Amino acid sequence: MSSLAKHRNLVLLAASVAALSGCGAEKIVSPGTGGNVSIVNNTPAPPPPPPPPVSTLVTPAAGCPTIDDPLGLKDLGTITGPTGTYRNCELPARITRSSRLTKIPGLLYSMGGRVDVGSDLGAARVAGEVSITLTIDPGVVVFGSSGVSWLAVNRGHKIAAVGNAASPIVFTSRDNVLGLATDDSQGQWGGVVLLGRAPITDCTVAPAAVPGSVNCERQTEGAVDPAYFGGATPADNSGTMKYVQIRYSGYVLSGNSELQALTPSGVGSGTVLQYIHSHNSSDDGLEAFGGTVDMKNLVVTGADDDTLDLDVGYRGLIQYVIGVQKTSGNPDSMIELDSANALETQTPRTWMRLANFTFVHKNPASGNTAAMLFRGAADASLVNGLVVSSMACLRLSGANILTTDAAIDKIGAPVFKSVAMQCNANAFVGSSGLTAQQVSDVFNAAGNNNSSVFTSTLTSTFVNGANETAVTATDPKTIATGFETTTAVGAVKSATDTWYAGWTCNSVTANFGSSSKACTSLPTL
Repeated sequence: MSSLAKHRNLVLLAASVAALSGCGAEKIVSPGTGGNVSIVNNTPAPPPPPPPPVSTLVTPAAGCPTIDDPLGLKDLGTITGPTGTYRNCELPARITRSSRLTKIPGLLYSMGGRVDVGSDLGAARVAGEVSITLTIDPGVVVFGSSGVSWLAVNRGHKIAAVGNAASPIVFTSRDNVLGLATDDSQGQWGGVVLLGRAPITDCTVAPAAVPGSVNCERQTEGAVDPAYFGGATPADNSGTMKYVQIRYSGYVLSGNSELQALTPSGVGSGTVLQYIHSHNSSDDGLEAFGGTVDMKNLVVTGADDDTLDLDVGYRGLIQYVIGVQKTSGNPDSMIELDSANALETQTPRTWMRLANFTFVHKNPASGNTAAMLFRGAADASLVNGLVVSSMACLRLSGANILTTDAAIDKIGAPVFKSVAMQCNANAFVGSSGLTAQQVSDVFNAAGNNNSSVFTSTLTSTFVNGANETAVTATDPKTIATGFETTTAVGAVKSATDTWYAGWTCNSVTANFGSSSKACTSLPTL
């Protein structure tokens, strides 16, 4: 080889080495055949595919738990709705031994028809009687499988349905489980009825009995089989219900008689009813038939009749009530206070004592012609209230509602203190012997700090705004010492007052904030 050719080859070799030296960390592979050189780049491996999304749907429990009742729970298989699939465990028609319904993921309890807690033990306690208690744990959901499903806690027995703000107990309908309930749904099952031994009037089982006596009893409206209540034990105890929702109730059991979401019937002052939300009852949100039970922190949305209905000698205290009507359907009044029949002279006299309430009445065509209707010889004392009405605010019916008669324990005309109302053009209605002016005179009695020409500044439907905050409150203890002292009118004094949040459910009628979930869906705690 000539020196020129050698020189050319050396130059080419040097150039090749220089080129390869710029490849950095790249791997060089020389198979040693024919001088070929392979260069392989260190390309990173592609990332692994993301994991499949985790399902948020509920999966069914493996089976039904054992309860202490001899008949136990009936495993009806599974039921599926938008929130997932659940084990359906049906309660026996009569619970005969104290039993507990525990919260189990993927499990619902159901009522095939009427479910009785114990059998009626009569109007008075007897030696040796055996009382049972149905205990329901926080977060439990119980649904009515049909319209005629309802829960009856009989005289002498108790319910212990105690949820909490984060895990309320829910009584609802089968349609709610299946995802078929809407903001207009109602009347899809019966409701919860508490039957107690406290005094009542208007005796029906033995009409000649002395009112308020152990022999004065009544039958639950619409019940085909006996469901008696009444007695002579004012401090009777039917148990405790706290942090409870009752949705889509009010089925017509018979004879055009519907149940309410909650019906305390002859229930005594030993009973605790607090933090209870009634939603879309086809009748009243709550109707108390006599008794002496106090109630606190009530929320009623979408009742298709009255928010509160009180009669046959009810004499408890009610404090902190939010009531909001829906615009659809046929909602009636926020309060219907009854004592209007041939038995009006009976005692104990119905006496409604109500403190710290906010009522938003949306139906301009109420059959009662006013947001609040008091009639007959009933007594009433209201303090620290707000009423926003699309029609008249107050109707009094019957001249005897204004009378005072110690012989029949009639204390006089209704009393209003620190009650502010925004009404339509006519705030007052009189009927059956009363004029609108007489009703106005009762409400506007001097020194009671009431207003029927109030301008509402409520926010979020039911939370006090500037005008509400400016109203001077009255200590409810001036009405009854059992009330809590408060310094604001209405049920919710400010945006920081959130006693209603979490354990309630939201709808187009009222929204209780992000910690409360939709009424049309089951909670998935």
